[in-house]
Amino acid sequence: MSANKTRKPIVHTSHSKETQPHSELEELVLQFLEYMEIERGASPYTIRNYHFYLRRFLAWFVRSARTDDIRELDLSSVRKYRVYLSRYTDEKGGTLSRVTQSYYVITLRSFLKWLVKNDYDVLPPDRIDLPKTESRSLKFLNRRQVERLLSQPSLSSPRGLRDKAILELLFSTGLRVSELVGLDRDRIDLDRREFGIIGKGGRARVVFLSLRAAGWVSRYVESRDDHWKPLFIRYSRGKADPSSSGEEMRLSSRSVQRIVERYSKKARLPVRITPHGLRHSFATDLLHAGAGLREVQEMLGHKNISTTQIYTHVTNPQLRKVHEKFHSRNT
Repeated sequence: MSANKTRKPIVHTSHSKETQPHSELEELVLQFLEYMEIERGASPYTIRNYHFYLRRFLAWFVRSARTDDIRELDLSSVRKYRVYLSRYTDEKGGTLSRVTQSYYVITLRSFLKWLVKNDYDVLPPDRIDLPKTESRSLKFLNRRQVERLLSQPSLSSPRGLRDKAILELLFSTGLRVSELVGLDRDRIDLDRREFGIIGKGGRARVVFLSLRAAGWVSRYVESRDDHWKPLFIRYSRGKADPSSSGEEMRLSSRSVQRIVERYSKKARLPVRITPHGLRHSFATDLLHAGAGLREVQEMLGHKNISTTQIYTHVTNPQLRKVHEKFHSRNT
């Protein structure tokens, strides 16, 4: 490390006995996670994953380098860590996919970036290359397939009516599943067919509902005889106190994933669709109809337009025209 840069002392903060760090490096990790939560507005899910990835890194680093001084981490150590991740096998013989390995490295880079920002003399994060990952296909449904999926729930039961409203809302808005399950009844203006949402990274956006989606959500809400706060509730494992907020009745993200997967199988779709697949379908439907990339970016709540651009290779009508005009097998 540079001899011209003064090494910053590590300052401990107070923690409960349950979270009391055993080393200076663990203390830094806890401070970094607090920064991600408070300053960056990271979700509890992200914080949990970052903590998991960094705990594994800490265990490896202390064992490999025989020190807990993160300032001793260099490119040679990072290469060894990458080899460790690629060869890792758990108790059941499972390994880490290249995508998962990249998450570990991204987390380490974020941690180092925070340390640099706070004047610690550590390895610059931009010197660490990210692993190349396999290209994953973009799964989405065309309009006919969407209609087939949305027609699957039985409307004769409260559960089926709820599921219908969920599917219509997902396709109408492009909401992330975490955003959908966090919705409360009083936050949605069904007359104006819009509502505000705080999405990933704490970014706010306005979400619009189609006439059909607003109609089905309204029908579902009117069918309920409770006053609970959550928009989407479960119909099993007992019921909450009618006078409570009903927070314990709120549907979970995993439950919504199961709902979409169940109806996807029932509809016999050619691809395995998920709530995120309906988000993809929402975006491609807009682009196919002529919506601009910037507008779709805002509706999806993407921070960078480069994220939205993943849809263009499947929605650019000009590419099809060029293929039909110039490819020899079309004549």
